[in-house]
Amino acid sequence: MANPILIAKNNEISSVILPRMANRHGLIAGATGTGKTVTLQTLAEGFSKNGVPVFMADVKGDLSGMSQQGGGNARVEARVQQLAISDFSYAKCPVTFWDMFGEKGHPVRTTIAEMGPLLLARLLNLNDVQAGVLNAIFKIADDKGWLLLDLKDLRAMMQHASENSTQYQAEYGNISAASVGAVQRALLQLETQGADMLFGEPALNLDDLMQTDEQGRGVVNILMSDKLFNSPRIYATLLLWLLSELFEKLPEAGDLEKPKLVFFFDEAHLLFNDAPAVLLEKIEQVVRLIRSKGVGVYFVSQNPLDIPDAVLGQLGNRVQHALRAFTPRDQKAVKSAATTFRVNPKLDVESVITELGVGEALVSFLDEKGIPTPVERTFVCPPGSRIGPATDAERAESIRTSILNNVYEKQVDRESAYEILKAQVAATAAEDAELAESSGKKEPASRSDGILEAAAKSAARAIGSQLGRQIIRGILGSILGGRK
Repeated sequence: MANPILIAKNNEISSVILPRMANRHGLIAGATGTGKTVTLQTLAEGFSKNGVPVFMADVKGDLSGMSQQGGGNARVEARVQQLAISDFSYAKCPVTFWDMFGEKGHPVRTTIAEMGPLLLARLLNLNDVQAGVLNAIFKIADDKGWLLLDLKDLRAMMQHASENSTQYQAEYGNISAASVGAVQRALLQLETQGADMLFGEPALNLDDLMQTDEQGRGVVNILMSDKLFNSPRIYATLLLWLLSELFEKLPEAGDLEKPKLVFFFDEAHLLFNDAPAVLLEKIEQVVRLIRSKGVGVYFVSQNPLDIPDAVLGQLGNRVQHALRAFTPRDQKAVKSAATTFRVNPKLDVESVITELGVGEALVSFLDEKGIPTPVERTFVCPPGSRIGPATDAERAESIRTSILNNVYEKQVDRESAYEILKAQVAATAAEDAELAESSGKKEPASRSDGILEAAAKSAARAIGSQLGRQIIRGILGSILGGRK
């Protein structure tokens, strides 16, 4: 049986998360510098010790220290003594590093087809008309069995559809040159932010995020995001894609002794900023239903107001660090946070939230019946792994000794939409040349130039088999009703 995970203490009570309630999701909130990162590390470490794999993004580089044993930190020693933690010990966690750019971890990739038109439209910041054209492009590719695996495929497909818009108009609707041009420009802008590294093959196998080590500890998957965070829309979309893929691909699990995976969504406000209503509705639906798949989702944010009420109401486990009340919005956040806790007559929660010191937090976790415990003012227990970043050499050694080393590093280039269209144009050019030669006319210019110019650097592509002819997208596919 999984052991309760000690998260925080005070003189009277120990606040623990029950593993069987951990898939009821949670929230870690608080202003900058109040201790959210250490809380996140303590939570992840506790899940790992219980054999639960963890996924988290490291936007500042601080969490990479989880791969190293702690020690030599006077503040940690003082907190252990203050809280009288008798079984505390220093130990590193089993860590797998990931990086969309492949610089500080194993590359993370998906395909254009798996991303799907809904999330891709948001990633490209398209309006309704442009998003409609993008949907038509996906449908044409589906019907023809042309795989869309990377940006080069999509760009070539967009040009093909534009040049043959009259042919496709009756069945797929109007594909205007203006809309195609707008999408093409958005693709180029996305590529300058590094998105070409995201799309290709080999695509991420979700099973690789759900591993345990030889001691039965859950592997902590850390997405190195200090560079990725400079492109916040790509960051949020990548994490939402991962969450949605987990929802779609994992089987129903019912009530488990412990989660299959705990997913931490740091800087959660980026997920909800400027998201259209239809996407917000689907995010709420995924969060509500994914717990039945055995996945716990924990949102990390500076302000609880960043989380929509429909999602916030599903987060049963709460850790609230200090909030500041300098502005009317801050004051509203303080009041909102205070009223969401189960009342403790000993605490004036609204006042306490602004008084909490670094490492202090108001906590309320679900009990064995799924009922929130009364809110308590506590100190977060320190982790046994290193607080702060690992060195470049330490991280490189972790990557080198990983069981996934060289699994994702080498890109694979297979036939997909770009190659098919390029071959078709080449064949047409050859036919034109033969006709010109036989008729004594000058050979016309090859029509392949447009597609070649429209394609940028290659990322990888995958599966051109018969199975691949039925393109399956992961992102919210089933609940959007758009899956084929």
